[in-house]
Amino acid sequence: LGLILLCPFVLMVSLGGFSSGSAVIIWSVLSPFGAIIFYRRRIAHRWLAGYLALIVFSGLVQPLLAQSNNLPQGLIVSLFVLNISVVSIVSFALLFYFIRGKNAALDLLRVEQEKSERLLLNVLPKEIAPALKAGQQTIAEHYDSASVMFADIVGFTDLSMHLSPAQMVQLLNEIFSHFDHLADKYRLEKIRTIGDNYMAAAGVPVPLDRHAHLLAAMALELCDFVQSLPPFQGYKINFRIGINSGPVVAGVIGHQKFHYDLWGDTVNTASRMESSGVPGKIQVTEATRRLIEDEFICVPRGAVQIKGKGQMQTWFLEGRKTFEPVLGEPFSG
Repeated sequence: LGLILLCPFVLMVSLGGFSSGSAVIIWSVLSPFGAIIFYRRRIAHRWLAGYLALIVFSGLVQPLLAQSNNLPQGLIVSLFVLNISVVSIVSFALLFYFIRGKNAALDLLRVEQEKSERLLLNVLPKEIAPALKAGQQTIAEHYDSASVMFADIVGFTDLSMHLSPAQMVQLLNEIFSHFDHLADKYRLEKIRTIGDNYMAAAGVPVPLDRHAHLLAAMALELCDFVQSLPPFQGYKINFRIGINSGPVVAGVIGHQKFHYDLWGDTVNTASRMESSGVPGKIQVTEATRRLIEDEFICVPRGAVQIKGKGQMQTWFLEGRKTFEPVLGEPFSG
């Protein structure tokens, strides 16, 4: 950078100044250009200041230089043209290189940003992700009414003892991927999977007037899918499903591995509905039954001893009467 800055100045002085030297000092401008593109940008302004100082100094010493260098006038003009045009081309090429590199970096950044967006949306609801990206520290909301579903593979512990790790993951991936498809179909929110347990909710983070209806419809379709599965490695897959409705608290926990979760008695009772249920059946609480009984078939099971709750009246959800949601559009009562 120093040689690029000083050599054109020395050559200009030896040729007699600006005019006689055909403005050869213009080559010195490549010094700050090179500094900003190929070196460290924070010192590029120093090279620019050096270039400008050299131009000013050249003007000051111009009267002291020889007025003629014995070069033909045509050659001086030709060198003017060459110096200006070639330096302009080189400057353009440097700028083009810089812009191309910047655009390539921006394209890579855009790709990585899209990957991060997709990853974030795979972890968090699309309505929650923007608040987290905006720097909101605490994301929590109370919902007066929502529905929660738990589904669990019956006898999975014994089944897993007869499967290789690859077979076990293949099985869970096939089943839970279809569950995810159903959650998207009914515009529900998958909350999490823990082992062979799947949790989903309706009415969070976007409140829905008929959340219990949508979750009941998904649960029925989920049962149909599981019953249609052929035996896997000789084992018939079956599920217990439990649903409850009521107030919940939803929010994001964690600082490095974010997790959207639900809390409250409604969630705990929904879990108890699954654990105390019957294989192949969907057990619902009275709160859920009251919400859906006009459009779904609910058969009384009777009083069931529920851990931490005592005796509770529960029902089996066995089918639809009239409920037909308009899928793919916002659904409300």
